[in-house]
Amino acid sequence: MATIRPLLLTLALLAVLGASSAAVAQLEIGFYSKTCLNAEDIVREEMVKIIAAAPSLAGPLLRLHFHDCFVRGCDASVLLDSTTHNVAEKDAKPNKSLRGFGSVERVKLYKLEAACPGIVSCADVLTLMSRDAVVLAKGPTWPVALGRRDGRVSSATEASHELPPASGDVPLLARIFASKGLDLKDLVVLSGAHTLGTAHCPSYADRLYNATGEDGAYGLVDQSLDSEYADKLRLKCKSLDDRSMLSEMDPGSYKTFDSSYYGHVAKRRGLFRSDAALLADATTRDYVQRVATGKFDAEFFSDFSESMIKMGNVGVLTGAEGEIRKKCYVLN
Repeated sequence: MATIRPLLLTLALLAVLGASSAAVAQLEIGFYSKTCLNAEDIVREEMVKIIAAAPSLAGPLLRLHFHDCFVRGCDASVLLDSTTHNVAEKDAKPNKSLRGFGSVERVKLYKLEAACPGIVSCADVLTLMSRDAVVLAKGPTWPVALGRRDGRVSSATEASHELPPASGDVPLLARIFASKGLDLKDLVVLSGAHTLGTAHCPSYADRLYNATGEDGAYGLVDQSLDSEYADKLRLKCKSLDDRSMLSEMDPGSYKTFDSSYYGHVAKRRGLFRSDAALLADATTRDYVQRVATGKFDAEFFSDFSESMIKMGNVGVLTGAEGEIRKKCYVLN
């Protein structure tokens, strides 16, 4: 990997220094060993059933964790419902397509609350479920330190401004990641999560129908998108507003966690502008092209595990902070 630019490195260091290192230190492997001994086993057993019944949920559950951690940290605020006086994160435009809320509630309310009432946080449940989703999709595993508490604030406005956009370029995405203590390598590695899941047309249709060429002509296809792939996408996605059809983010492999996403990106067949942007930066391009060869799957799996651990530690609440929700969608 190339050296991260000095400015980005400075931003990342400032973000890390500004984060609550004490809170992260309070997270522990086996945190519930004395209060809810079988907590992780309960989550895993339910996840086996959930993914067996609906393999396509692995991607959405991973995405749910990602969207939670990038707004107020990993505090389960993305799970809260809106109220009369507050529009919550899940109702922000970037989160309208999130799925998996019912699965989280199934694990937390109907299993963990029955076994250990008021002990395991929704934030920890979501973190464990995302890890198990990757494992059950044939991806890597990693140790999850626990002890997160649930946040009491959820804002659609914050979600709209803080989530990395699917249309973002590397400088923009790098700034957002740096603000969470994540670096350029984390950006390209965590983009590999797009090996799982599907996306609705509006998240990428502007690449098919709304690009503008140098001569100002309207309706040209985004030139960073492979033309043959664009033709296939247009067969499914009929217009900018087509919300009925889904496209696989990793065609042919969207239910399996593997490195094939990078092969598509290297061939200019990444679904989002943010995927295509990885080829415009030397550091991220080098990583994409390396993993795209198919010879470094073990390296990618190891990198992904490390980046997920880092992301899972972003902005966590511990100790007496926040609360332990009984129902993940409403404050106690």
